[in-house]
Amino acid sequence: MNAAPLTSPAVSQGASDLIQREVSADAKAVDALVMAAFGPGRFAKTAERLRERSAMMSGFTVYDGDVLTGSVRLWTVMSGEAKGAFLGPIAVASDIRSTGLGSKLVQRCIEEVRAAGLDGILLIGDPAYFTRFGFVPAPKAVFPGPVDPRRIMWLPMTEVSPDGAVVPLD
Repeated sequence: MNAAPLTSPAVSQGASDLIQREVSADAKAVDALVMAAFGPGRFAKTAERLRERSAMMSGFTVYDGDVLTGSVRLWTVMSGEAKGAFLGPIAVASDIRSTGLGSKLVQRCIEEVRAAGLDGILLIGDPAYFTRFGFVPAPKAVFPGPVDPRRIMWLPMTEVSPDGAVVPLD
């Protein structure tokens, strides 16, 4: 069950990018950007199965005029005693990748989860990319489907670590 995106337009200003809180009117553009970035194969991934069952905590978007150029979403999850957010998908338009926009979106997610007082952020992603933000391997987090365990990462914000099945947080 997906929750509707938040509708308050809180804004976070980056150096040259305007990161906005996702609103329901963004959904179609976000879906198109994610499809362009990951293709239909994303629907077969374990991460997508988890997102389908979890409530969306929040999402963030970046527009260049009327064109969506970046987006990221956070979903509420739990693993063992750890209450956290599951980050993803993060998508940036192909013509502006490697400009730092993805990093700014990840930073905004980190701010959001810290403010919410959760134990951390869980994701399935490239360790070479995410370690720069402080993410560490999370070998005890167990996803409900096949996942390369080397790509399961956790950004701790408390002493509680993910240890067990990753499930939606009610």
